[in-house]
Amino acid sequence: MDEAAAARAREVKLDFPREWIEFTDPADDQHVVRADLTWLLSRWTCVFGSACHGIVAGRAQDGCCSHGAFFTDADDENRIKGAAAKLTPETWQHYRRGFKNYTEMDTIDGSKPARRTATQSASGPCVFLNDADFAGGGGCALHGQALRDGVHPLTYKPDVCWQLPVRREQDWTKRPDGTKYLLSTLTEFDRRGWGPGGHDLDWWCTSSPDAHVGTEPMYKSYGPELIALIGQDAYDELSRLCDIRLQSKLTAPHPATVAAEAARAPKKRGGREPATPPRSD
Repeated sequence: MDEAAAARAREVKLDFPREWIEFTDPADDQHVVRADLTWLLSRWTCVFGSACHGIVAGRAQDGCCSHGAFFTDADDENRIKGAAAKLTPETWQHYRRGFKNYTEMDTIDGSKPARRTATQSASGPCVFLNDADFAGGGGCALHGQALRDGVHPLTYKPDVCWQLPVRREQDWTKRPDGTKYLLSTLTEFDRRGWGPGGHDLDWWCTSSPDAHVGTEPMYKSYGPELIALIGQDAYDELSRLCDIRLQSKLTAPHPATVAAEAARAPKKRGGREPATPPRSD
């Protein structure tokens, strides 16, 4: 069994007990947030370029960039157009001038046309992905430009790219008294988030202990993204509630985080712990 196959075999099952919390946005009483604490308290972190095995067999260097990224709306398209204009042949390995040259039309459901970033060839990966040994820097060219400009990468990358692996669903919901509120649900973007094809991905990070090695819980490490998804005031309340739950030590832990921690735990020798235990995360 090769390394990628072994990594997929270590993925935890998709269904397990989760803990949820629901609260009203302090800034908007018509906005309610329902958050998956099991996911947000996990130690998932992006391991692109290190422990990532990629979603296509034999192409670990692609990470999750093996396909083009669909735009969510016109604002998303215009934001990427502005970011791409900052790139040069020295910073973008597959440089293409003009929005129509680095995007293309496709369909999400097989019928409705939708625009996405182009791919380097018919089989991918995304045109914005630089090779690891590219002189201008490996990985996403848009991500790299954001870092050079001193801004968070979410301001330059397509929505689907920076939101992953958080899944946000929003629905207007009616209460028994007839009033309505916007329900924002935050949870894990697991394999099923991609539809039926998600089960065919060669490897997926949210279920893998290999990616649950962060030094802090997700609600902290993914703070900027969560703020962009639900707003500053709602995030502050979410963070406060997560702090309380974490301190209580009465959480429903993510099994991938549990597996990762068990793999790093010191092994007993002769019934005794090592004299100098390893540094804790």
